[in-house]
Parts: sequence; structure tokens; C-alpha cells
Amino acid sequence: MRVAVLAGGRSSEHDVSLASGESVRDGLAQAGHEVLHVLLERDGRWMFDGSELELRAAGGLLGADVVFPVLHGPFGEDGTVQGMLELLDVPYVGSGVLASALCMDKILAKDVMAAAGMPQVRYVGLDEHIFHADRNAALDAVGELGLPVFVKPARLGSSVGIAKVDEGQSIDAALERAFAHDPRVIVEAASVGLEVECSVLGLSDSGQASEPGQIVLHGADWYDYEAKYQPGGMELRVPAEISGAARTRVQEIAVRAFRLAGCSGLARIDFFVEGDDVVLNELNTMPGFTATSVYAKLWEASGMAYPELVSRLCALAVERHEQERRHRY
Repeated sequence: MRVAVLAGGRSSEHDVSLASGESVRDGLAQAGHEVLHVLLERDGRWMFDGSELELRAAGGLLGADVVFPVLHGPFGEDGTVQGMLELLDVPYVGSGVLASALCMDKILAKDVMAAAGMPQVRYVGLDEHIFHADRNAALDAVGELGLPVFVKPARLGSSVGIAKVDEGQSIDAALERAFAHDPRVIVEAASVGLEVECSVLGLSDSGQASEPGQIVLHGADWYDYEAKYQPGGMELRVPAEISGAARTRVQEIAVRAFRLAGCSGLARIDFFVEGDDVVLNELNTMPGFTATSVYAKLWEASGMAYPELVSRLCALAVERHEQERRHRY
């Protein structure tokens, strides 16, 4: 296949995307694909071979058979680029517009999962203008969660802008820092469970779950940006040190959440596990994608090497595109 790999983008996760994109290009090349490197600059321009691309509706992208948008965060993972690729009428790896937008917004995603009865930590969603209009009411709602809590921008990843608030710390300051990144903020009650992650691969009606893995931190109090990306900050233990019942439950909930959100291609589903109790945390439709990232490592532990994984994702993209073009809409 001729595969155009998109990397970079306008979000604060630009550099993480560049690292993911480099790994995906290497993996695709090892699998025998022809790879095209499309750089999305921080200012939003799409560049190829040193020149800015001209994009035309229904015109495809550089004659590629499939596009692999390895983009993290807003302006890439949130349905915006997926919408552009739909207009270009080209198959692309990952979830479509709706699922990408839904999973990017942690508040909406949790609301959908709550409506389906999925087990989750307690949470409060806040919009900036409402918070400033009635700060006391918002703080009262947050206070009902107890302490500690995690304050997060609702539509960012890689732990950007997140703060853990314990006794004696200012919830106001944490909220203002989060609002500096995003006008929507979520506050979540802390869980005492183990952090466990599970990768899902497939179409929306045929997702399969990997072997779950456990996040073990070295020196950090919680899974922050430094723990994720600094060498030695975390260790992924596969299989996770959880009971057989919890393992099965993690895989079942991962696949169910994938289908409920309408995901396609891939997603990494994050959990907290305490004994046999499993709590859903969040879905990531385009998680970090280096060969050493959690998503790929979980599939490697499940018997699928990185070049095979990225090749399989391209095949799924083409299959989904063909299925959807059978309908008239």
C-alpha cells in the first residue's frame, strides 16, 4: 500500500506526534509499504517534501491508498482532521468524526458511558463561563468528590495541564491552570486501584482486546507527563498483576466501551482495578504510537509485532472505507 502518515499538528502534543509518526513510518516501511511523510506544522499548514499541500474535496491525498493520522489531541485526534479526510474521500486509520470527537471530550465520553451503566469514578464537568459566573456552586459540586481529586483539561492528552489536588492545596489554582488549556475541565475523584490499560483493535463491531498491562510508576506520585515520557519514569508490566476475573472484566469492558463510543481501528482503554472491581477511566482513539508506547507493547505481548500491527490498521481502514461507501447517506 501507499500510505500517507500525518504527524505534528497544532496541539501541545505536537512533539509526541512527531515521535509517533516516525515510528509508524518505520514500521510501515518494514512491512513493505510505500510511505509518504506529511508534516502538519504548528500553524496548521500541511507540508510534503518541503512544499505546502493543496487539498481538494474528493481529491484524495497524494494518491495514497490510506492515510495514517498519527495526531494527538485537538486539531487532529478530535474529529477535525477526520472530517477533512472524509471530504478528501480517502481511507484513514482510526475512528471516524463522531467517535473521535466524543472520546476527545472526557466529560461527554463519561456521560455516554454512565448512561450505559459502565463503572466509573465520580466526576464533575465544568465549563469556564459557568464556573466564573457561579464559582461557589461549582466548588461545592467539586467538594462533594472529596480529596484527593484530579483536575484535567477535558480535551487534552499526555497528562498536559493535569493537577492532583490533596489536602492543603488550592483547587481554585488547579482549575485556573486547567482552564488556561481548555474552556472545559473535568474533576475526577481519585481511585486507589492499580492503573491498568488494554488495547483494542478492529472495526466497531469486531473489536478485540489485547492482554492488559499494568502501569508501575518509579518515583512519581501519579502518572504525569514526566512519568509517561522520561526514561525510567514508568514500567509496563504485562500481564498485569490482577486476578483472572479482573483480567476478563477489563477485556470485556474495553471491547464494550470501544463499541459504545463507535470507535474503529484502534483505541487504548484505561482502567483502575481494585481486587476484582474494574473501573473504566477513559478511551484514547489515537494513543502514543512509538514501538515502545503502551498500545503497541500490549499487542506485542499478545503476539503481534509492530510492523504487523500498523499494517493491520491500514487494512482495517480500507475495509471500513469500503463498507461505508456501500451506503447512500
